[in-house]
Amino acid sequence: MSWPGRLNLHYTRDGERTIALDRHHGPLRVLQRLYPEGPGICHHVLVHPPGGIVGGDTLEIEAQLEQGTHALITTPGATRYYRSAGAPGMQQVKARLADHARLEWLPLETIAYRDCHAINRMRFDLAPKAEMIGWDLLALGLPAAGEAWSRGRYQQHLELPGVWLEQARIDASDTLLLDGPLGWAGRRVLGTMWFGSGEAIGRERTARLLELARDRLSASPLADSAGVSAVHDRVIVLRALAERVEPLMQLLVAVRAAWRQDGWSLAESAPRIWRT
Repeated sequence: MSWPGRLNLHYTRDGERTIALDRHHGPLRVLQRLYPEGPGICHHVLVHPPGGIVGGDTLEIEAQLEQGTHALITTPGATRYYRSAGAPGMQQVKARLADHARLEWLPLETIAYRDCHAINRMRFDLAPKAEMIGWDLLALGLPAAGEAWSRGRYQQHLELPGVWLEQARIDASDTLLLDGPLGWAGRRVLGTMWFGSGEAIGRERTARLLELARDRLSASPLADSAGVSAVHDRVIVLRALAERVEPLMQLLVAVRAAWRQDGWSLAESAPRIWRT
């Protein structure tokens, strides 16, 4: 039996405060709404009480950020795709940002378990003056527990319309992709991070953001398996491969802090849920 979940998030501005309205259907909801940085930035923690996505489940998250709002969306734990006997399990995220809105899409890692059939779709529509920082971490199997991802399929769609489209189809039987030197090279954790804008970021600002990311990369143990580039004048993308989630998360947290400070003049302010 499938178990659909749907969550609609609507952010509006009331004076200096970002107001958040959420409506949910099924097992997907907001755990907490926090303002650790003051009233202008709403930190939202999303939870899926069943703890994982199985074949036939569909989770849909839609977010609308009105002009001048700032939302940080994260999760208290990993998103898990469990075994599927047939139909895929799917998570779909759609966000629309009005002018001068900012979004930080910062969920914790996604784990693809053996025998999963998973689909993960994300689309972010940015108005000309809107910006976002986002990331996606994918772990295939449970290498620390000795559970290899020996069977399974994973599809990913990540899009900033008209600017950047990434589509991936990963099959556990594709050893050339997963173990080849031009693919995952035997590693099983992939991180993708981006700074996106609804208009050109600007050459000087792009150069600074690239330099900040490269400084953090050079100091990371993942320096040999990571890179960052401006793939379009409206988006900067960082990619990294790792054997475990933890060093990759540390790298992305450091880059996010640097981009936030330089790009938005905001301090790091890591979500409290990450420390619990």
